[in-house]
Amino acid sequence: MAMMKMKINGYRLRALLSTSLSSSPFHSVPSRTFSSSSFEVLNVYNGPGGLLQGGDLLTPQLFIDSSTIDPQTSRKLAVSVSNCILKEKKENWENPVMLDAPVSGGVVAAEAGSLTFMVGGSEDVYLAAKSLLLSMGKNTIFCGGRGNGSVAKICNNLAMAISMLGLSEALALGQSLGITASTLTKIFNSSSARCWSSDSYNPVPGVMQGVPSSRNYSGGFASKLMVIRFLCLYLYLYR
Repeated sequence: MAMMKMKINGYRLRALLSTSLSSSPFHSVPSRTFSSSSFEVLNVYNGPGGLLQGGDLLTPQLFIDSSTIDPQTSRKLAVSVSNCILKEKKENWENPVMLDAPVSGGVVAAEAGSLTFMVGGSEDVYLAAKSLLLSMGKNTIFCGGRGNGSVAKICNNLAMAISMLGLSEALALGQSLGITASTLTKIFNSSSARCWSSDSYNPVPGVMQGVPSSRNYSGGFASKLMVIRFLCLYLYLYR
């Protein structure tokens, strides 16, 4: 298997290419985007020199957006893409298609090629693109129609953020009262407090190897960015 490194938002995403385009129905290289906000995604597609600014004729059959953005933007983009026409029609494909496929697992999973893709769009397109997604990750889950991948990502991030905050506060409290973070973690992971943040992404240095806390929080997800992103998304969704 070949190893491909794709630079996305400053990080290196290692993808073990176990499949190729020849094993999928897509005859052109899919266009995959990965940005940090709805504004950036819209600019990539509709801005000056954007992916959809070349007229109604497009070359890629498949567009995959793995950004964490609001579902409305994902749905609007999917409609815009499907309203275009392919330059070269292949088999039954007359119009380009789009999947919203945000990921979960953090930088560690991206580097290991073990991301989980949460995918929204046509189920037929999802099944056709599944092998391509599995060449970059370990799991793919179909979430339903357009924008549902983005819905799943927001809900997943909300649950994860709450559990990480609760775990961090509990570990800080325990250490201040005289029990070590390692001991508390063993207790949490064998009792009802167990969660992904405790057994796979522990936030306290020295408890777990191979996670951001073990390397001075390098390669992690900034809490400030998390707060800003969540606030923007929730304010947009519930305005």
